Amino acid sequence: MTILITGANGQLGMSLRDVISADRANPGTQAAPGSFIFTDVAELPGVATEKLDITDLEAVRRMVKERGVDAIVNCAAYTNVDKAESDRELAELLNATAPENLAKAMKEASGLLVHISTDYVFGGEAYNTPCNESRTGTPTGVYGLTKLHGEQAVQRVGCRHVIIRTAWLYSEYGRNFVKTMLDLTATKPQLKVVFDQVGTPTYAHDLAEAIMAVLAADAPQAGSAAAPQAAPQLTGIYHFSNEGACSWYDFAKMIAEYSGQTACDIRPCHSDEFPSPVKRPAYSVLDKTKFKNTFGRTIPYWTESLKTCIANLKKQ
Repeated sequence: MTILITGANGQLGMSLRDVISADRANPGTQAAPGSFIFTDVAELPGVATEKLDITDLEAVRRMVKERGVDAIVNCAAYTNVDKAESDRELAELLNATAPENLAKAMKEASGLLVHISTDYVFGGEAYNTPCNESRTGTPTGVYGLTKLHGEQAVQRVGCRHVIIRTAWLYSEYGRNFVKTMLDLTATKPQLKVVFDQVGTPTYAHDLAEAIMAVLAADAPQAGSAAAPQAAPQLTGIYHFSNEGACSWYDFAKMIAEYSGQTACDIRPCHSDEFPSPVKRPAYSVLDKTKFKNTFGRTIPYWTESLKTCIANLKKQ
């Protein structure tokens, strides 16, 4: 089984690299079998990466055919929520057209596309119960809308697909809320953080392990070349984040506590104190029941994963 990973130099892509390396070092783990091709449009010093522009359909088709790709994990996206409001064309290209290209290539190869989406497809309706996969997307900004268009494009093409909506992603890599708060609480005497947006932080390492579980469920069993076709029931949309719920204020408080940077006075505030070109979802907690039941997974509580990430960052 040959698996192509796009956006491999982003925080989820790098977390997938870590999980794959750990699985290879521990043969007893249930890793997805086969080889991996790590692609991105940008290079990272010292990180082996093949260049692939997923907005170029023919380039995607060529790589899939020449390398015998059986599955694609799409970690690439336009994720700047505010900037997307004034950069709609590029956001649509990366978040909708590119996934459609990947879906077309996988349909032609009878392969699987694992596509990462977002809680930002919600937000236009007021609710206070966790969102399941059947809830209609009502995005409030260009980022969420283009991600919803990407989901719809993948479904329309009709390849075997697993769309995973996630939320509030953080890791040891790149730029994210955890690393920003670690910097600010170490240098600022006081911070204001919004308390009227509620969701669930998601540790990219946990999401990477979940993706590997999807690939393992779809992989051919020993001696059965037809096994991938035996798992069409996996196709659909799933939700994955860590367990529990909190506001951004709660999240920031725990980051400061677990890092030992408690001298900074973190205070709650309303969203309107930080003007933004886009309205963010006020409540976007995801219901993970379908994912847990389908793939037999237990999911760590958000504070436990946060402790792990901060411990790893301290080691760096």
